[in-house]
Amino acid sequence: MTGAGGDTGEERADGCTDGPTAGVAGPHGGCRVVAAGAPRGAAEAAVVALHGRGTTAQGVVNLLEPVHRHGVTVLAPDAERSRWLPYAADAPHEHNEPHLSSALAVVDAVVADAVDRLGLDRERVVLLGFSQGAGIAAEYAARNPGPSPVVALSGSLLGPDVDPGAYAGADGTAAGVPVFLGVGADDPYVPVARMRATADVLRALGADVTERVYEGVGHEVTDDEFAWVDDLLAGLVGD
Repeated sequence: MTGAGGDTGEERADGCTDGPTAGVAGPHGGCRVVAAGAPRGAAEAAVVALHGRGTTAQGVVNLLEPVHRHGVTVLAPDAERSRWLPYAADAPHEHNEPHLSSALAVVDAVVADAVDRLGLDRERVVLLGFSQGAGIAAEYAARNPGPSPVVALSGSLLGPDVDPGAYAGADGTAAGVPVFLGVGADDPYVPVARMRATADVLRALGADVTERVYEGVGHEVTDDEFAWVDDLLAGLVGD
């Protein structure tokens, strides 16, 4: 793994890599993973950062500049054609296949890379996404309850309805895991009700959920959200 500003793997002529996602099936398999922050050997925590539709891995790394800190590695995978899903978050799951399954497999591969290469416990690997990336992060966390903290900024679980029963049989537990869900009251893409329903699902799986709605805010990240993430990371690296 390279240090700040690098890629995990060698880039091929098609713009993809031989890095952590090389073995992932579907459209997102083999796409590059941008690494920033603490290099291997100095990482005390990692953030698996998922970009929104129409942006890139480097874009979400730049977005997170306010919370970059010593001891934290950011691992940001690129989605094929800058989109994790071809259709909206509230489309039926099958309409977004095979992209959805491929996106979830990318998350799994990058988390495994953080554990294996950086030597981190899952409790120190944060799943963070913005917009469409937040939906993928939330969906992964609900289907695979585990110890990784979750931050979903302007996003929700996927599908026409957020159904708590759909995740009740998920293997694993999210008992006590910190989860943050934030959305603007004027967000044109993510209704507050969907965010609240997502919070209910993750809370039912045992997570310690913080939900915040920001009045007068649209589809964007607020200073308050950056402050929450910064506090989370400070706790993970002992600052």
